[in-house]
This record gives sequence, C-alpha cells and structure tokens, in this order.
Amino acid sequence: MTLAIDVKGLTKRYGGRAVVDDVRVTLAPGRICGFLGPNGSGKTTTIRMLCGLLTPDAGTGSCLGFDLVTQAAQIKRQVGYMTQRFGLYEDLSIRENLDFIARLFSLPQRRQTVAQALDRLGLSARRDQLAGTLSGGWKQRLALAACLLHEPRLLLLDEPTAGVDPKARRDFWDEIHRLAAQGITVLVSTHYMDEAERCHELMYIANGRVLTRGTQQQIIDEAALSVWSIAGPDPDALVEPLKQLPGVLSVAAFGNTLHVTGDDPQQLAAALAPYRNREDLRLTPAQANLEDVFISLISKRGNNHEAVPA
Repeated sequence: MTLAIDVKGLTKRYGGRAVVDDVRVTLAPGRICGFLGPNGSGKTTTIRMLCGLLTPDAGTGSCLGFDLVTQAAQIKRQVGYMTQRFGLYEDLSIRENLDFIARLFSLPQRRQTVAQALDRLGLSARRDQLAGTLSGGWKQRLALAACLLHEPRLLLLDEPTAGVDPKARRDFWDEIHRLAAQGITVLVSTHYMDEAERCHELMYIANGRVLTRGTQQQIIDEAALSVWSIAGPDPDALVEPLKQLPGVLSVAAFGNTLHVTGDDPQQLAAALAPYRNREDLRLTPAQANLEDVFISLISKRGNNHEAVPA
C-alpha cells in the first residue's frame, strides 16, 4: 500500500536549536494518527512542514505521493489544514467565508460546493451568521467545512478542539471517523487523552524527537510500567512525598485517587510498603493508561525549552 505520509529525518532549526529533530512519520491512507506532546514539543512545526508551509532544514520523503521539498505546491492543494486558532474572517458570514475559500481554490460549481459543505456540517441554518458571533463549537464546524471544500486527501488538524465543549468535541470526532472511513488520512494533534484513545495510532513527541509510536495498547505494553492506585481522604498531601521515593517516575491525581508509576515493580512496591500500613489509605495494583505513560515519558526526558516555536 502506498503511504499517505512517508518522511524521515525531518528537521527544523531555529536559533541553532533543532525544534524538530530527525522525526520520521509514516501513515497509511484512511488512518487517524494522534500527535501528542507538551507545548513547544515541535508538533505544529512538524505539521507545517508536512503541508508545505515550512521548508525543512533536513529530511526526505513524500506526502500524498509528492516530494516533501520539491513539490510543496502540489501538496498544499491536496491537504486540509486546520490551525490552532480560528483563521477565517470574523466579519464575513459562514457562507461568505466558504465562498471565499472556494474562490481561492478555483473550484468549479462553486455555489453548489459551498451549499453541500453547509449541509454536510449542519451549517445551513446559520449560513448568514457572522463568523465572529459563533461559539467555539460552531467556529470549529466552519473551520472543518473550509478544510474539506477542495476534497483533500489528507487532513492536518492542529489542536482543533481546544476550548470546545464535550458535546461539540464528540460530534467533531464522529465526523473525523466518517471521513477516515471514506479514505481520508488524518493527523491530529491533541492534549486530550480521551481523544487520543479514538485514534487508530499515536505518536508522542517531546523536545522535537519522537519518543514512542504505535497503537494505544502497543504504547502501554512497550512502556511496561508498574502502577499502584492510592485512595484516601487527602491524596493531594501525598503527591510531593511520593515523588521523592526511589523508583517513582510519576504521581498523577485522578479525582480522589493517585496513580503512582515506576518501571521497576519490586523497587516501587518496596518504596510504597510503609503506605500499605496506613489505615486511612487503600493501595491496589492498577493498569497503566496513556496518561501514565506520557507523564512518565516526560519525567524521564525533562521539560521542553521555553520560548520556542511549537
């Protein structure tokens, strides 16, 4: 099968520092890949290189069958790119925004194409509403409609659901899965673990380098973390003392419960032994989840540098 994205050695430097450092991305048609990582990790820069908006300092490969470096213009016409921030004209109506995008792509039967996009994303009833008056969820629908006007083969979505309510996020993801079922490939960056779980595969990046890649279960299995759940009346008071224990990689709060993770089961169990004697606490072995894995990865690698492009 011809890959929708097949690039390697992708590198971009700013001020002498590699913001994206020797990254490889491979993605088959019709797959949804979740692109995760902390702020400043290089996600947005990678996405911009893949869609032809940035020229990489190093790296080779293809996107949608076009050379990443020499055929960037052809890639742009086949990609729908949804930015972190709403990028359409707030003083134009929904219909006028879509009509403008259709003109940019010189689409034939422009009015019919815009009407179909309005219907598909449930925007017809609001077609004359100014974009600037829309809520976050409706702006998201409009932005996605604009991305799909020219029938792209690849969608690059940069934190598309930030600040959107849960119902709008679910509707958005239902639409993404419908598009993938039609053969459209999707690379989506997100900070939400529930969204990550809806992706076919995941890639985690920090400090410009890919730390892990695979399906949700593959990533959890590969991490081979030992996890203990600690429940009690005041778990927050335990966070800092637990972090200082030998063998503890991370401590994360989930409601009234703490997830304590390590990569050495025996060392972690020994470190937690004194806590098992406390009557006010309940310690039980737990299964690692994606958040446990990603927090542990960052604990091992450290935080990203500040004040650099995303």
